[in-house]
Amino acid sequence: MKTAARLGVAIVCGAGLAQAAGVTQDTYKGWPSLALTNGLVKVQAVPSIGGRVIQYALGGFEYLWVDPQLAGTPPSPTGLAEDGGWLNYGGDKLWPAPQGWDNDRQWPGPPDAVLDGGPYTGVIATPAGPAAAIRLTSREDARSGIRFSRVITVFDHSTRVKFDTTMKNIDTKPRRWGIWQVTQLDATSRGGAGYNTEMRCYSPLNPNSVHPRGYAETFGLVNNPSFRADVSTGMAVAHYRRIVGKMGVDNVAGWIATVDGASGHVFVQRFATWPDKPYPDNTSATFWMNGAGQFVCGTNIITSKDDPASTPHLVESEVISPYASLAPGQSYAFENNWYAARIGGNYPVLDCKAAGVVCQPLAAARAGGSVRLTGRFGVFHEGSALLVCRSPSGEDCGTIGRAMPVTPREPLVLASDGTLPAGAATVALVVRDASGAAVGELAHAEVTTPAKNQ
Repeated sequence: MKTAARLGVAIVCGAGLAQAAGVTQDTYKGWPSLALTNGLVKVQAVPSIGGRVIQYALGGFEYLWVDPQLAGTPPSPTGLAEDGGWLNYGGDKLWPAPQGWDNDRQWPGPPDAVLDGGPYTGVIATPAGPAAAIRLTSREDARSGIRFSRVITVFDHSTRVKFDTTMKNIDTKPRRWGIWQVTQLDATSRGGAGYNTEMRCYSPLNPNSVHPRGYAETFGLVNNPSFRADVSTGMAVAHYRRIVGKMGVDNVAGWIATVDGASGHVFVQRFATWPDKPYPDNTSATFWMNGAGQFVCGTNIITSKDDPASTPHLVESEVISPYASLAPGQSYAFENNWYAARIGGNYPVLDCKAAGVVCQPLAAARAGGSVRLTGRFGVFHEGSALLVCRSPSGEDCGTIGRAMPVTPREPLVLASDGTLPAGAATVALVVRDASGAAVGELAHAEVTTPAKNQ
């Protein structure tokens, strides 16, 4: 453990910072891949199977689900299974939204032989440096009238993975779609058989939601016990219980998170939102719970069996752009960012910034001549964190202790006393990257004084 400035800071420091970002030709589970690495995270992309990012790992922890029955299998020449069905390899992919089976303005997949199952071209855009990137491009899809392309970038000393996705109308008539990024997370029990009972997804509730409960159940049971709105924290929460269903939210906060409470890891997506623009199904983010039960698909009732072979243990964390109305030849761009960190246990995500997540709020309580500081955080960047004090007018008036080393590999836990500078009214936890540049404020708190005993 590392103790800094009289603060009980639970951080395990590694043998050094991560290396420069780079791209290499690689192999993942038998598939030829493009690997983006920075010594901290590793992203494996397999262009030949629908342009998928098949894995994202922090250290040795792999977040994404991969179908063990399909792992390493050569891509299908048709983009479909032998029976014409869906080849769900796993990982992360792009679909057009909305999904539906009523008319040609809805996407009736999966399966989809081109955008989901067909080969993408994969090229190295930036081989190495402070950032490294690849570009994946789909074939032209006559059914939807579009072509997808995305640039995927990793950065030095960070778990951030940036997705710059472009959707182009390759048709001779106008087209209107949203970009739908579908990420399948591994929900198997890593300590034994069965599913992970401590897997939960979090989305801030929209205070002006169009959905009466703050979320919509778009597939599966009405009043699915997996889904709830936690008014006390302002979060929509999806708990993986192996009951099939889907929660949709009109998220305006621009982030969603999935916690693997069994291992103490968190996966985050951060994206821009436009509350004044229309979205497919009035949702900017959705969570699919793969499990047993029934749901309606078009005019068919689908029954998912409680059998891991046919109904694997997985959760989908999905981000959707607003509708883009495209004239022939016109393109639309959408950005989504992934982050990961260890939070050290089964904790909720209460807030998220570019610097990291808050699992237990920062608190600063006077205790005699000192201040008691508590809080639990997951940090997305290698670097340092500093407790900065501010006056009632908002001016910096000193710090508590020295800068603390931080890494995504371990949680940042505050649980001790420090010396409060004179005139301090608030304390802010500010994160800096490995170069010393400010990433941003992760949390702040008012300095409180416990009431005297009467």
